[in-house]
Amino acid sequence: MSLHSDLQGRPRLLLQAQLRPLQTDRFQPTGFPDLGPAQYTTPGGTEMLLVESAQSVANHLEEVIWDPSAGDGGDLVEPLRGMAYVSVSVEGAGKTNSILESHRLNSPYILEGKDRTMFDKLVQELGSDAIGRVNIPRLARTIFKYDTNAVLHGIFLAKKELSGGRNRLTRALSGFVEAVDVRQAQSGGVKMDDVDPKGDAKKGFGHVPFARTEYTAKEIRACFNLDLALLESYGLDAAQLDFLVALTLYKIRRFLDRGLRLRTACDLQVDGGLEVQEPEGFKVPDEKQLAELVRKGVAACKAHFADPAITCMLFN
Repeated sequence: MSLHSDLQGRPRLLLQAQLRPLQTDRFQPTGFPDLGPAQYTTPGGTEMLLVESAQSVANHLEEVIWDPSAGDGGDLVEPLRGMAYVSVSVEGAGKTNSILESHRLNSPYILEGKDRTMFDKLVQELGSDAIGRVNIPRLARTIFKYDTNAVLHGIFLAKKELSGGRNRLTRALSGFVEAVDVRQAQSGGVKMDDVDPKGDAKKGFGHVPFARTEYTAKEIRACFNLDLALLESYGLDAAQLDFLVALTLYKIRRFLDRGLRLRTACDLQVDGGLEVQEPEGFKVPDEKQLAELVRKGVAACKAHFADPAITCMLFN
């Protein structure tokens, strides 16, 4: 089965899944600093709510392929073992890696420590010229080699020593969760202090009342967009493109099947199936089939990964 062949010539793969709260009708959306919940009104007058942002969904899609219980500090889930990433032992603070770090290869734990392993490899393969056009296909091949996951989720190597800080791959895979026709459900509570009810609240003492805003909605939907045209512009070979499409769908399936407890008061489940909006006629394999496809894809792409696939570093 070649998923990319089935999609060849199509600019986008668009997917959507209907969701609903696991219990009752209420749910808690994400909140933003100095803004709170992102509630807005469409031109037609429908009250909408951003339940989960593109940034947050990207984090969830990365978390679902990481097994924290595997070995010392965790590892990729079994079907993906052998895919390239960077593992960092942080002196006195355990381990981190390019899958879970917010900026992936651009994490300070990878590029700012005394261990210059990854920095030197990037300089060697990408160059340090601050002028001239960035060779995006070369950048994509290099990122695929050392941190394959970042080809899908994007990377910005901001260090000036790396092509003047201009090496950037935009997101090929994006997603969000939104709610339609929302209503507020107001509630609240009190942090109790029976020892000193009138104590200094600034120091954590005393009774402290608080308000809580949750929501109900006519519809909640998770939407995903894979930019196939962008991936094809990177000049990757058929095995790499096949693997990236399979990896995308595997991530989405795992997120929908086991990653929808977004917050304590936002525990969702799929209401129906995963719908393909574009292209018409494309069918998404189930998670078991996708696990086998990514397992085979890892083997087929071995020559494109670093050797060894996991680049180990020390941050001190």
